[in-house]
Amino acid sequence: MDRTALSELFEQDGEPAYRTRQVWGWLARGARSYGEMTDLPGALRTRLEEQLPLSTLELERESRSRDGTVKALLRTARGRPVEAVLMRYRDGRRSLCLSSQSGCPLTCTFCATGQMSFGGNLSADEILDQALHFRRLGAVDHAVFMGMGEPMMNLDAVLEACDLLPDIGISARRTAISTVGWIPGIERLTASGRPIRLALSLHAPEDALRSALMPVNERYSLSEVLDACRADYAVRRRMIFVEYVMLAGVNDRYAQALELAALLQPREAFKVNLIPYNPTGSAYVGSGRDAIAAFRSVLESRAVRVTVRLTRGRDIDAACGQLAAVAGAAAGE
Repeated sequence: MDRTALSELFEQDGEPAYRTRQVWGWLARGARSYGEMTDLPGALRTRLEEQLPLSTLELERESRSRDGTVKALLRTARGRPVEAVLMRYRDGRRSLCLSSQSGCPLTCTFCATGQMSFGGNLSADEILDQALHFRRLGAVDHAVFMGMGEPMMNLDAVLEACDLLPDIGISARRTAISTVGWIPGIERLTASGRPIRLALSLHAPEDALRSALMPVNERYSLSEVLDACRADYAVRRRMIFVEYVMLAGVNDRYAQALELAALLQPREAFKVNLIPYNPTGSAYVGSGRDAIAAFRSVLESRAVRVTVRLTRGRDIDAACGQLAAVAGAAAGE
């Protein structure tokens, strides 16, 4: 929903200001059309249907995984592609993976999004409309900004969207913003005081390798990024998730696990999520289960909290690192 256009339309028509809140309330509860908004006059509902699209995004394709994951390929009014994902878990969680940009300008070598054309920042309404698309399918309760783009490069829009996600059912404490280490954004999130979780895409325990995997490391070094994360923890007291994609023979060795453990001080500030690599057409191969288990064991032996990420939606290219707005054949259709 273009909330500015909605308010302007109501103002032009002499409608009271609370009409905007009424429309938003219906959208936040999963309304699929203006016709459902029964506390609006019938003539007004008809005018809205004629003059203002319900969403700033147009659904191009929806794909469904065997594990219950749903991926939506959407288009902005400018024709830019955006992908978002709904992940369903056995414990009842329904988590959204939201995009903050169309594509990504930071070109991490293992990530499919970084290899597509960059289409620019999304507005807060375009971010919210991803969430509203899935809210129409049912209740949602968690969100991660781990889809397309670097959220910290579009933080104003991301935080504006985050402030409205609780209306949809997603509290700030159940929201996470992932970054490759864009320090100005980390510092602004810290200063905001919001209890949103910070997640750091680390992927290597030393600068040379991290720069090869993630060119942004040439701008903001590993030590600088970790210092910003420590400063964030000191102010907001929210444990930081460290995302670490497991690449066979690249970053999964015993010595690298020791290096990673040594970096993560103080221990209470960090938790590592080891991510099985999902194919993205790159030259990398994912680490095997034994290698991941061994890496995890080393971290645990050094008192580092660690989990192995559960992969969702790999069969529809909806898993971590796979979003690339490719409208190919999809499973489950």
